Amino acid sequence: MSKRRGNTVPAGFRLAGMMLAAGLALSGCGGSDDDEEGENSGDATRVETRAGTVQGSETNTTRAWLGIPYGAPPSGERRWRAPEPAAAWSGVRPATVHGPHCPQPDTAPLQYGTPGGQEDCLYLNVYAPRSAGPHPVMVWIHGGAFYLGRSNGYDPTRLVEQGIVVVTLNYRLGALGFLAHPALNDAEGRSGNYALMDQQLALRWVQDNIAAFGGDPGQVTVAGQSAGGSSVVAHLVSPDAAGLFQRAIVQSGGYQRSLPTGEQAQVRGVQAAEAMGCPDGPGAAACLRALPVDTLIAKQPRSHAPNVDGALLPRDPASAWSSGQFNQVPVLTGSTHDEYTVFQYNQSEMIRGPLAPEDYPAAVAAAVAGTPVTAADALVLYPLSAYDNSPGLALSALVTDASFACGGRRLAQALAEHVPVYAYEFDDRDAPMSLQPPASFPYKAYHAAEIQYLFDVPTAAGQELDAAQRRLAQEMVERWARFVRGGNPNVEGATAWPAYGAGDRYWRFKPDASTVFGNFAADHHCEAWTPGER
Repeated sequence: MSKRRGNTVPAGFRLAGMMLAAGLALSGCGGSDDDEEGENSGDATRVETRAGTVQGSETNTTRAWLGIPYGAPPSGERRWRAPEPAAAWSGVRPATVHGPHCPQPDTAPLQYGTPGGQEDCLYLNVYAPRSAGPHPVMVWIHGGAFYLGRSNGYDPTRLVEQGIVVVTLNYRLGALGFLAHPALNDAEGRSGNYALMDQQLALRWVQDNIAAFGGDPGQVTVAGQSAGGSSVVAHLVSPDAAGLFQRAIVQSGGYQRSLPTGEQAQVRGVQAAEAMGCPDGPGAAACLRALPVDTLIAKQPRSHAPNVDGALLPRDPASAWSSGQFNQVPVLTGSTHDEYTVFQYNQSEMIRGPLAPEDYPAAVAAAVAGTPVTAADALVLYPLSAYDNSPGLALSALVTDASFACGGRRLAQALAEHVPVYAYEFDDRDAPMSLQPPASFPYKAYHAAEIQYLFDVPTAAGQELDAAQRRLAQEMVERWARFVRGGNPNVEGATAWPAYGAGDRYWRFKPDASTVFGNFAADHHCEAWTPGER
């Protein structure tokens, strides 16, 4: 069989929309190779999966298998259907280049996402230690606001060198991953959530195949950041994911208070389909499946989310947390101290210029609309004088607290009633930034800043971690690896990171000295954003 080549994109350090996704997207390999096993049959990089044999590569410390198909191409009649396992192949399939990424828009001039892609994109990558297993496994779900991102922006070498098998994966994005529409409904009247189905298919692939790569299918941690973290929360709630993982890591992503119902998502889907040129009616499904992918990507909405369909997601995550109706596993969860600064730049300052002091009150009023905080109270809580007289920095602090910090605290509080939870805040306010131009305010510990401390990613010249930051990165890698190994991030000989509970204690990651702290709620004004909660 012939090999199909995917697209090639330049190396770069990328925030996948709302999510850091850095690295090199290499040519994808979509077919199989007719090589005979011959003299290389004893090669440890040649592995037999249930679908066929793959040939990977190795370094002095790690082995890697890239671009392994886990799902059939979700195109044509498979577009907007539940994913199917990849077809088997004969011979030995080269697994030394990443598969094509899923279709997504161009966000230039910002380094967000990777434009282009193709619908045949359900590929994953396996990175494993050279030492004999079985090793615990971490399955990493990339972020990108559910419409950007790719699997190959994350080089997990440092985690793998801690004795962890790491799997990264692509999943359908944007409308291709989330469009709910009556014309696309299954026999039970449900549609949407295809991206989550892809991720669960990949998790089942891990259960079926990871032992051949030296991984332990009984010791799987599902992890993700931003939209990837939101995906992890969905899998915690989904009965379809029961037994597919034993631990969970949620980074800056689990804080939506509610998701749309299936009915609400379908109403929005009809509107989105009409904008893409497919009005509601008997021919809507055929029209949508015939749309050129470039047209679909260009005309799709920018906002995408799972819906509570009654099956994959039988209930809203917030109600599932409080009732204990979720897959009960240990959870490591946290956020960055200054999440919103990147969004304040790319959603406001880049478009309209720096926020002027005289416009700050109106911006605050718009930001707090529909929240328990009044504009007058917010101006007292977030005075310009407390933020170097920078309206952009002050507004960023407000939205960080309302949308990330205090929501993350609610998640930790609710889960900790049922399972062990370890809560953290990443607080390196000098974290390198090579994703966006300088703003009128410092980005500080921005959304996705911590990714470069866990994964090896290419950065712009002069943006490498300094010595103190490298020590922090090593600490974080060790803590994450400990959690993946046993559900507890504590490292022998280091200060103890207590489980979240009484005392509201978090672990604060800082280059000078990481430590336990108990003033998270006060620092982020959570008493205002979550009135009535402790």
